[in-house]
Amino acid sequence: MNIYSNKQRWKLVLSLLAIFISVASLFITSRLVKELKNEERKKIETWAQATKQLVSASSQGDFSLAIKVISENTNIPVILIDECDSILETRNIKFFTKNDSIILNDYKKIKSNAISNSNDSLIFIKAKKLQNKYGTFLRSALKEMREGDDKPIEINFIGDKQWIYYSDSELLNNLRYYPIYQLFFITIFILIGYMVFSSARKSEQNQVWAGMAKETAHQIATPLSSLMAWIELIKNQDNGDMVFEMKKDLTRLETIADRFSKIGSKPKLEKYDVVEIIDKSVKYLKSRLSENTEFLVQKIETPLFAKVNKTLLEWVIENICKNAVDAMQGKGKINISFVERKNEVEIIIKDTGKGIDRMMFNDVFKPGVTTKTRGWGLGLSLSKRIIKDYHKGKLYIMQSTIKEGTSFAISLPKELF
Repeated sequence: MNIYSNKQRWKLVLSLLAIFISVASLFITSRLVKELKNEERKKIETWAQATKQLVSASSQGDFSLAIKVISENTNIPVILIDECDSILETRNIKFFTKNDSIILNDYKKIKSNAISNSNDSLIFIKAKKLQNKYGTFLRSALKEMREGDDKPIEINFIGDKQWIYYSDSELLNNLRYYPIYQLFFITIFILIGYMVFSSARKSEQNQVWAGMAKETAHQIATPLSSLMAWIELIKNQDNGDMVFEMKKDLTRLETIADRFSKIGSKPKLEKYDVVEIIDKSVKYLKSRLSENTEFLVQKIETPLFAKVNKTLLEWVIENICKNAVDAMQGKGKINISFVERKNEVEIIIKDTGKGIDRMMFNDVFKPGVTTKTRGWGLGLSLSKRIIKDYHKGKLYIMQSTIKEGTSFAISLPKELF
């Protein structure tokens, strides 16, 4: 199967695959989150039983198992409160930094003894502030737990009640965001794949263009040499007019061969007046196109210089003008004007043809895309390649209106004096 000719189908397949992976990922992650949430609920219920056993145990009882259960909860945030809404115990509520923990430890030591010096006094004050701040933080955490979906677990003692509030562990929260991370990496993977695919396609197209151009130049060169020899023979028979016309066509064939030979290799750019190049191209086209086609070229007194390859730029102008004549069915006007900016020279070629649909603005520059019944759809593609890749400029459709005409713009870097 030809991948390039079925591009739309491949895009659809890749899009459907991405949607399937996304939906499957969300579904599986949702199930895992639900199962893990149930497991955490069971752990907290066990923790509640252990806490109740520990509080209710006599001094002679064995409550090592209860202590083990309580100590093994290292990831689920828990707050234990009583009937007076006082916070009795907390676990895994992260707030303090390592330095704050050191200050609080020093505070506990100082509190058990008399304050001995000014340094102890400063630690005591700072620790007291930290404790007050931590108390406010715990109240805020408790409020969030109450507003959450997890119901508190009640612990009943004789004549007393306590409640355990908890929230999701860090592992569970991270798991919730896993599909987002996954979708992000899938998107990156698809983008990289698309870029590699496009790069490979472009590389293949470049090789095709270069091979086709060089082969065309080679094929034209052979009969050219033969024709030039025949002309020398005809000269001796005093057929001046015939020789002159044949020479003109031979020169044209040499130009065509020269153009194709430059495709695939870096052409030499030189400083030229683009107005002069346009005038020369228009004079050539007038004598070979329909008499019902009128060319209107803006008169410019001051030369507009740009660094171009004259042969290739003439080719671009001819391609656009010939397309314009086809769009006008041989009858209409082609208006060529110039815009000089600070760093660029713009050539605007406007016709009075049938126009181009806005949806086709980018497609017309792709190889094989044509609105004509004949032709390969290579002219505009080659022209864009010449302007963009060789001249570092831009070729684009400036404006187009159906049944009124199209304006093409060629933007070239300006060459200063």
